[in-house]
Amino acid sequence: MSTAAAQTPQHFASDNYAGICPEAMRYLVEANASGHEVSYGDDTWTQRVCDGIRQLFDTDCEVFFVFNGTAANSLALASLSQSYHSVICHELAHVETDECGGPEFFSNGAKLLTARGRENNGKLTPDAVEAVINRRSDIHFPKPKVVTLTQATEVGTVYSVDEVKAISAVAKRRNLRVHMDGARFANAVATLGCHPGDVTWRAGVDVLCFGGTKNGLPVGEAVVFFNRSLAEDFAYRVKQAGQLASKMRFISALWLGMLENDTWLRHARHANEMAQLLASRIRDIPGVSIMFETQANGVFAELPPHVIEALRAKGWRFYTFIGAGGCRFMCAWDTRVETVERLAADIRALSARA
Repeated sequence: MSTAAAQTPQHFASDNYAGICPEAMRYLVEANASGHEVSYGDDTWTQRVCDGIRQLFDTDCEVFFVFNGTAANSLALASLSQSYHSVICHELAHVETDECGGPEFFSNGAKLLTARGRENNGKLTPDAVEAVINRRSDIHFPKPKVVTLTQATEVGTVYSVDEVKAISAVAKRRNLRVHMDGARFANAVATLGCHPGDVTWRAGVDVLCFGGTKNGLPVGEAVVFFNRSLAEDFAYRVKQAGQLASKMRFISALWLGMLENDTWLRHARHANEMAQLLASRIRDIPGVSIMFETQANGVFAELPPHVIEALRAKGWRFYTFIGAGGCRFMCAWDTRVETVERLAADIRALSARA
């Protein structure tokens, strides 16, 4: 990390606040120095990355790149459903709370059906999926066609391999497809310590939206179709949605830096460790309550109102409207130990004041 970067103030509102990691920046510079390349994804850089992702997951999958997570999720779900279908998701799922109706828009009307379950740490369960499927089966109600999982969840928890398998089993039995919103997939794999294929295609996932932006990239998410038949005409969806980059290499080449030497996993582990450090520093503070188990790179905590107000007055940025409420503190690939310690010290000092 450069000296200038080390002096830059860091915040906990979002892992999107972090800059470009040096590994990705190196390949961006190299791609720019390579001269002319074929456009619209037919370049050598994109082919190398697609092959690298296939190698990472140990399967022959179809890979597409879009600019952001909203496009990735919305277009992927649209490819799995028709306008008269429905998509089952958790009530706190990102596709439900933070995509501005994108999945419905791009699918021409497929309806999101939410399952309740705040007591389940922000995760769907097989019973919850069955309950939504069984709500109605008449022709006047949108037909369930997809189950979508947010991995890691919007409250910082992680689906285990067995949990994904169990939900996928219900989906397959009911002829539903399985989509995984993996904006923080890297953080989930870092927590699980498993092969990325074990919690995706081997567990029954048809399509993964593999996030890079929250893990050190400036832009660009990968949509990975493990069920290759579902990728038919997906390239046309990407084009129609304005998500086909003409100079695709400047999106895809960045992923080479992430894949090389498992940079994607190393960055995720660091972010997770910083979240664990923060949780350990504040969990014993009177008046502070950790709301969910810290399994990925986010800490959700209830703080006294005067502490929240005072933290913001001191310049700290964090959200209080995300997920299940409380304060959300997100750590990133570049979060520094001293930044975590300073935030924790401020929370402790402010909590001690009447």
